[in-house]
Amino acid sequence: MSITSESVKELLDSTDFGDRMRGVNQLRQLDPAIAFQMIQQSVVDSNVRVRYAAVSQLSSLGTQDREQALKLLKAGLFDPEPDVQAAAADSIAALKLTEAYDDLQQLYHRTEEWLVSFSIVAALGELGDVRAFDLLQEALKSDNDLMKTAAIGSLGELGDLRAVEILIPYVSNPDWQIRYRVVQALSAFDSSEARSALDTLANDEVEQVAQQAKLMLA
Repeated sequence: MSITSESVKELLDSTDFGDRMRGVNQLRQLDPAIAFQMIQQSVVDSNVRVRYAAVSQLSSLGTQDREQALKLLKAGLFDPEPDVQAAAADSIAALKLTEAYDDLQQLYHRTEEWLVSFSIVAALGELGDVRAFDLLQEALKSDNDLMKTAAIGSLGELGDLRAVEILIPYVSNPDWQIRYRVVQALSAFDSSEARSALDTLANDEVEQVAQQAKLMLA
């Protein structure tokens, strides 16, 4: 049976959330312009799994109408479910909707959900807004190593040269996974300080870190 806008609309309007989930997934097989119009009802669906799937899919469909996508995703940051908030942050970054930076920053400071905080920090590099530097520097001081790792990665993606100075101390961090991420982050910067740090990491005691540093230097 072929998938048409009519058949997908029937699924999206179903009282069964499983049907609505299938409808959201089948939107990928429709023309993006049509799919974007249809997915908007799913962004505010009563079921959290449907909302999550729809908000996540806006990362690609949102290019059809950035202004409307911005409106929908900013609303998603206030969804009662943390998973949906996190998905909204991811989609905002994927679409590079820098207009929503203030909203992301406010959510980061008000949320008590680790998943949401982590998702925002991980997304800020891709978002590419230099205003994120201070927030990422704050996240780098977290007691949670995963949060530190996400902040390091985003600082590298952001490309602000101020990051080099604050990343260098992590060259000697006891966690090799953090050092590995530092290698990746520092490789984004063309500076003598960054290269010197990579030279040090090229002699790291952990083979994965050393090999990645040598690759970046090459």
